[in-house]
Amino acid sequence: MGRRSRSRRAAAPADPAPPAAVPADPTPPADRPADPPASRRERTAQREAEARAALRPLAPGERPATLVVATVVALVLAGLVLAGFLTGTHLGGKKAGVGAFLMFEAILLAAAFGLWHARYWAVLGFQALLAFQVIIAALSLAVASNLLAVGLCLAIILGGGWLFWKLVRIMGRIQMPQRT
Repeated sequence: MGRRSRSRRAAAPADPAPPAAVPADPTPPADRPADPPASRRERTAQREAEARAALRPLAPGERPATLVVATVVALVLAGLVLAGFLTGTHLGGKKAGVGAFLMFEAILLAAAFGLWHARYWAVLGFQALLAFQVIIAALSLAVASNLLAVGLCLAIILGGGWLFWKLVRIMGRIQMPQRT
């Protein structure tokens, strides 16, 4: 393969000839749609500004349904981890150690507490756990050996992905400054 030199790009004409004059539009200005912003960056900035204007900060003590669902999921997972430890469930042929159990249990309970109190760090951390679980479930689809395993993987992917997506808006509302 040959290389292109920079001098070729620099040698290209810098400014093409101006276009011919365009006749005036006979439509009255009120009937014409507004001109869209010139660049993609401006259109994106305009959409972001509209989305921010539509958000309202969480009121003190307000708990949207998505936040309650995330708190319940964190508590259920903490309960399942505890049940797995107490029943001596083996992971990868080994019994889980007490340190790993306590660490994961503490993370899930701290996430549940922070989610209930609408803390940004808790929502962000729980989203990281959700993303990790969705990725693991997606990779597990490659080795799923029966329909039950496929169904479980798909349920984790769809449920975790939905909850992750819904928590994004909650995070935006949590970090919003109070309007005066």
